[in-house]
Amino acid sequence: MTATAPRRRRIDAGPIGNALVLVALIAVAVLATRWQVEPMQWRDPGPGRWWFAGIVSGLWAGFTGAIVLTRRLRQSADAAATAGMVDGPVDWLVAHASQTGYAEQLARLSVEALQAAGQRVRLVPLGRLDAETLAATSQALFIVSTTGEGDPPDPALPFVRRTLDREAALGSLRYGLLALGDREYDAYCAFGHRLDGWLRHSHAHPLFDMIEVDNGDAGALRLWQQHLGQLTGRTDLPDWSRPAYQRWRLRARRHLNPGSLGGPAFEIRLQPDDPALLDWSAGDIAEIGPCHADADIDAWLAMSGVDGDTATEVDATTLSLRERLAGSQLPAPADVEGLDAQRVAEGLQPLPHREYSIASTPGEGHLRLLVRQMRHPDGRLGSGSGWLSEHARIGDPIALRIRSNRAFHLHDDDRPLILIGNGTGLAGLRALLQARIERGHARNWLLFGERQRRHDLHFGDELRQWQAQGWLDHLDLAFSRDGTAVSGQAHGPGRYVQDRLREQRERLGEWIAAGAAIHVCGSLQGMAPGVDAVLRDCLGDEAVDQLIETGRYRRDVY
Repeated sequence: MTATAPRRRRIDAGPIGNALVLVALIAVAVLATRWQVEPMQWRDPGPGRWWFAGIVSGLWAGFTGAIVLTRRLRQSADAAATAGMVDGPVDWLVAHASQTGYAEQLARLSVEALQAAGQRVRLVPLGRLDAETLAATSQALFIVSTTGEGDPPDPALPFVRRTLDREAALGSLRYGLLALGDREYDAYCAFGHRLDGWLRHSHAHPLFDMIEVDNGDAGALRLWQQHLGQLTGRTDLPDWSRPAYQRWRLRARRHLNPGSLGGPAFEIRLQPDDPALLDWSAGDIAEIGPCHADADIDAWLAMSGVDGDTATEVDATTLSLRERLAGSQLPAPADVEGLDAQRVAEGLQPLPHREYSIASTPGEGHLRLLVRQMRHPDGRLGSGSGWLSEHARIGDPIALRIRSNRAFHLHDDDRPLILIGNGTGLAGLRALLQARIERGHARNWLLFGERQRRHDLHFGDELRQWQAQGWLDHLDLAFSRDGTAVSGQAHGPGRYVQDRLREQRERLGEWIAAGAAIHVCGSLQGMAPGVDAVLRDCLGDEAVDQLIETGRYRRDVY
C-alpha cells in the first residue's frame, strides 16, 4: 500500500547484462563440444523436426521482439514524462517518488485535475530532478512516499544523493507537497518531512502546509483535491473517492453582517439525525454535499423534456429523477436528448463537496459553520454557500461528513495559544477557543481581521464575554475598511491582522519563549503569507522553521 513497507530493490538487466549472458552461453556451448567423443557427422533430422525447430525459433523471435518493443515503449513513456507532457513552457511541474506505484498514481490524477483546469503540466519522477531544474521552475507539486524506516523510495535516491543534502536557491519556487505514509511506523511520512524541510531551507514558498496521508486516508486526499481546485480556480473537480455522507438537518441560519462592504456571512447550525455523529475534534472540517435550488432543477427539466417524477434505480436505491438531480452535476440538455429518465440517472455525477471549518465543539450539542456567500460572475450563487445560506429550508436534510484535520488540532497540554485569522477563518479559531475553555486553559491570545468593525466582528458578543471572563488574555482586532485597528476597545494604527501582530512583536517573543503554539486560519491569499512574513521578521527563519517542525505553528488556510 502506501509506502512504508520493507525496502525492496528491483534489478533491471540492461544491455551490459544481456551481453554477459550471451558470452556465458557461448562459453558453455564451446565447453560442451569437448564432451563429443566421436567425430561430429551431419545427419538430416527429417521434415518433422525441421518444422518443429522453425516453429520454436519463430516463437523465440516473437517473444524477444515483444520484450524489445515493450522496453522501447516504456523508455518512450519515461522520456515523455521527463521531457514534458506539453511542448514549450509549463504552468506546473508535478514530481512523484513512489515505492509501490501509489504516489505515481496520485501524481497522474493530480496532472489530470490540473489539465482539466486548462493548465500546462509536466510529470517527472523525482529521481530525474535536480536543484537547477527546480530553481528554474515557478510552481511545483510533489507527491512522495516513505519506505522502510523513514527512507526515500528507491527511484528517488538519485535526487537525494545529488541534491537533498545541499541548500539550493529556490526563492522563485512555489510548491505543494503530499506525503504518503503509515502511522504504524515510527518514521511517519519521514521522507516527506525531509523534502519539505529542504525546500523551506532553500527559500521555496509553500502554497499550503504539507498534507500527510495516513495509509491512503480519503479525507487527506480530498484536502489535496481541494487545494488543487483553489490553485486553479476550478471548484467543480470530481471527487477521487465516492462520497459517503451522513444525514444532518439545517436547524438555524443567521445573517451576521447586513450592510457590510464584504460578501454576506451566515452562521449555520446543523444537527445530525443520529446523535452519535456529534463527534469531532476542534480543528476538524465539515464536508457538505450541496444541492441545486428547486428552481434550477425545474428549469433544467423543462429544457431537457425529461420527466423528473419518474422513479429511477441506481446502486439498489430507488429515487425520482428530480431527487437524483438535486445533488448531481446537471448535464447539458442536448447531451440527454432522446434518453429516458433511467438512462439519465445512470449517467449523473455527484456535485463536488464543499469544505468548511467547524466553529463549535461536540459539547455544544450542534455543529456551527461560518459561511461566506459566494457568487459566480453571472450572479449565480456558489453551490455550497448558496445551498446552505439560501436554498435549503430550515429542517431540510443536509449531506455532511466530517474530515479529521489532525494538523490543526490542539496540543494536549495547557501551553499558551496564539490564534490568528481573518474573515470566515474565525470559525476554526472559535472552535479551538471553545475547546480550550472546556479544558480550563485560559492563556489564549486572538488576533482577528475583517473589513468593518460595525458589521464584521463575527461572534463579537461571545468574544467580548470570554475576554471579560478571563478566557482571552488579549484580543487584537483589525478592520481594513475602517482604516483603524483595535486592541480590546482602544483604537490605534494599522489595517490588517499582520499589522497588529507586528505591533505586538515584544509580546509575541514572550509568548513563544513561554512555549506558545500558533494556529492560523483564514485566507491563503494575503493574510497567511503576510502573517508568515511577520513571524519570520520578528522571530527569524530558523525559529519559525523549528516551530513548524515541532508542530507549534499550524495553519488551516484556503
